[in-house]
Amino acid sequence: AYLTVSIEPLPPVVVGDAVTLKCNFKTDGKMREIVWYRVTDGGTIKQKIFTFDAMFSTNFSQMENYRKREDLVYQSTVRLPEVRISDNGPYECHVGIYDRATREKVVLASGNVFLNVMAPPTSISVLAADTPAPFSRYQAQNFTLVCVVSGGKPAPLVYFKRDGEPIEATPLPEPPAGASSWAPRSLLHRDLDDTKVPKSLAADGEPGMGNPFPTADPPRGLAAERDSVTESIPETVVSREFPRWVHMAEPIYYFRHTHAPVSDGTVEARATLTWTLNPQIDNEALFSCEVKHPALSMPMQSEVTLVAPKGPKITMTPTRARVGDTVRILVQGFQNEVFPEPLFTWTRVGSRLLDGSAEHDGKELVLERVPAELNGSMYRCTAQNPLGSTDTHTRLIVFENPNIPRGPEDSNGSLPGHRGFRFVLALTLTVILELT
Repeated sequence: AYLTVSIEPLPPVVVGDAVTLKCNFKTDGKMREIVWYRVTDGGTIKQKIFTFDAMFSTNFSQMENYRKREDLVYQSTVRLPEVRISDNGPYECHVGIYDRATREKVVLASGNVFLNVMAPPTSISVLAADTPAPFSRYQAQNFTLVCVVSGGKPAPLVYFKRDGEPIEATPLPEPPAGASSWAPRSLLHRDLDDTKVPKSLAADGEPGMGNPFPTADPPRGLAAERDSVTESIPETVVSREFPRWVHMAEPIYYFRHTHAPVSDGTVEARATLTWTLNPQIDNEALFSCEVKHPALSMPMQSEVTLVAPKGPKITMTPTRARVGDTVRILVQGFQNEVFPEPLFTWTRVGSRLLDGSAEHDGKELVLERVPAELNGSMYRCTAQNPLGSTDTHTRLIVFENPNIPRGPEDSNGSLPGHRGFRFVLALTLTVILELT
């Protein structure tokens, strides 16, 4: 008896497609059995997924996961209605026949095929590397965009565009040792307009030395109205400043692409684009990350616009703070969509914060059990990203708390630490008497 077995090759399939595995064989003997195997662990394990036994004229599945996913179309065909990534790998078809010379001898032959299952990317996102972080407005620095693509198999092709035009970038085969090695060239010189440097710069130190960004002092008019009881609460004053250097040449972009396998069989791809940022031309520039993949009918993309923060929205709770209250000052957002994420730094104008620190990082500043001495104090929030910064000032007005028991009065008949309230009360009574 003779027996030849072959399996028709399959093109790559996409997750969710229906796949038919066909095992073709020729023989002049009598059929004994057909067994399908799924090969795993590099060929060391063969798992039965389907058996046809001619002796009993029955067919059944030995794999629980396949019991509802297969259909015997013919004795040599197995159909998988919806393939998964886990179905990726080699399959074997083993055929056995009875030898014509003796019915006790079985002749065996087999064929194999590799099922290549592709999966389109499930997510794509663009983010800025190392943010939020301090960014010197007086010194040119490198900036990196990171595009993360997940869920694809095989690894996708990732590339960047600026304002809809593809970016020609110099490839970086190896990851950089540090931030400065992203661009193997010296940073371009910039022209500083010294007439626009705030006066507080000299007091805060030289630029680029790790000091907080210099900001202008609050307007004198606000300081003069510090003890007014008719002002709106809270009050914010916004000032804005941009980096001031000019590049004389077009930016040089550097590109690196890496991918890492994931336990589910997919690949996570990361693409980075690095260049020397120029806020004069990069502010409001649209960058997009696009992905091409054989399982996609059209490119997949995600885009961001580089924008400096402006128009901060600050809230203070409670709006009418009393002695002993816990006050929270929070940046709720901006008048525009900001990217990258800003770094928020809180300071108290002319003094230290309530806990004794010089500054506090974060979107929220919490003042625990505020004393009367904080009445009229001014707080500055600096929101900065690589495109620019915004300084916002808000004033804290603290009112007397009648629920707090009074302590021993001083020689002038006022409570220690409450002279400001006695003065405001006396001033108010004087005004009422004059009006009457």
